[in-house]
Amino acid sequence: MAKKARRKLEEEEEPAFEFPVFDETQFATKEFELGTGLLLAGLFTVAIGVIGWALTVAGLPFYVPLLVGVVIIAASPVVISRLRRLSSLYTKGDWAGLLALEFFGFLALWFLLLNLAAAPA
Repeated sequence: MAKKARRKLEEEEEPAFEFPVFDETQFATKEFELGTGLLLAGLFTVAIGVIGWALTVAGLPFYVPLLVGVVIIAASPVVISRLRRLSSLYTKGDWAGLLALEFFGFLALWFLLLNLAAAPA
């Protein structure tokens, strides 16, 4: 009798987990859109870095280019969403990554350009 009960339990067991169907088209679309957003964020980074450098070389205090950079970075998600209609696929983490890239890239490029401008010839 124990063998019958054991067989019945084994037959009734269902797999614990089944992988969902993977949608290759949706995955590729989102990755392409993220790549385009990354390219736009990189272009914003270069533009903001050059603007920060120009404002500093013009003799303005250091906080003016920093404030201008932060304002442009804060406005960049709005601009990216207007330029790319599929930006609605971005998650909060995707936006955070793009903003972090812009901020730290802006600081790095700004400081690099300042050091190159101040270097003796």
